[in-house]
Amino acid sequence: MAHAVIAGGGIGGLATALSLARSGHRSTVLERSTSFAEIGAGIQLGPNAFHALDLLGAGADVREAAVFTDELRFMDGLTGEKVATMKLTGAYRERFGNPYAVVHRGDLYQALLAACQDRDDILLRAGTAVSGYSQDSSGVIAHTADGNDVRGSLLVGADGIRSAVREAMLGDGEPRVSGHTIYRSVIPIEKVPEELRWNTVTLWAGPRWHFVHYIIGGGEFLNLAVTLDDGASVPVAGRKAAGELVLSRFPGIGTTARRLLELGTGWREWVLCDRDPVRTWVDGRVGLIGDAAHPMLQYAAQGACQALEDAVVLGDLLKGAEDDALPQALEQFNALRHERAGNAQLVARRMGHELYHPEGERARVRNAMLGSLTQEAMYDKVAWLHGDRSFTDGGHGGHR
Repeated sequence: MAHAVIAGGGIGGLATALSLARSGHRSTVLERSTSFAEIGAGIQLGPNAFHALDLLGAGADVREAAVFTDELRFMDGLTGEKVATMKLTGAYRERFGNPYAVVHRGDLYQALLAACQDRDDILLRAGTAVSGYSQDSSGVIAHTADGNDVRGSLLVGADGIRSAVREAMLGDGEPRVSGHTIYRSVIPIEKVPEELRWNTVTLWAGPRWHFVHYIIGGGEFLNLAVTLDDGASVPVAGRKAAGELVLSRFPGIGTTARRLLELGTGWREWVLCDRDPVRTWVDGRVGLIGDAAHPMLQYAAQGACQALEDAVVLGDLLKGAEDDALPQALEQFNALRHERAGNAQLVARRMGHELYHPEGERARVRNAMLGSLTQEAMYDKVAWLHGDRSFTDGGHGGHR
């Protein structure tokens, strides 16, 4: 049995601990915060996420808290006209083997946390920030800010977009600032007029901005997220923003979308960041997963999904692995995952530029293109992301 030290107790870190436990290994999860908790708002989960969650033993709990949406709806944010819809029931679920759902990020996290807490082979240690690592042929040491270093057979860096493990491994500095500012709010569903309580993920696309909303929390809340391509150059994470400021930044927004935007309270502001794809996520007995390996913009709704896939693949590759085989297994993990996750990173960027934020004639061309697609054509376009199950087959064929 290997002992994995996992830097980061977020979604990716907890999922990795569960996957390694499923493969017969024990883990110590080191979380820099003083408690294991998740902040944030809504998150979208494709069928690939549910395939992973089921294997990790958390699928049933996540389903209890999820809202299973009927369709993805793309709207013209200026005129209010419906451009296109992708139906998520019937043929979609039959083709991809699982539903598409939205959930509060905290509900997803709590399901993973509860599953970890139920296991004797997972130790959760809060208030411990990993600052770097050193290794030799027999193991790896996670260096911590408090000096209470932890030795293990391998180290998994699941410590996010500003990963200390990544910095020690790759030394590639700060993330790339996207130039996009996002404002988020979560409001009680009682505040939403009944005629606007759509069981959809709805996106209103405007010139250099877009607005997404959907119901979460088992139907109790509406998640609002509005993004502006404003050239922001300084990272911001969770700063309070006045409702008047948010409304003032989207003066041309259509009537229905503005009604929903005006409902928002307690707005928080982020400036979105990602990184360029890299080919190497491993160094001997050390590997990266999730946002530490492949942080991506939210536009493909695949950040958490790809982290869950990472966890399943890593656990499968380490099943029955002896101590001296761990570096080779990590190299195989890197080889299987880097291209697929890197493609997701780049697609997310392109979606922001080409799909969500065009203006003028480019927006009209976009609307015409989307409006011409059949349901089957839409499913074909997302199949490589939503429908991939190669990470669950034990052989991991078909990754791209």
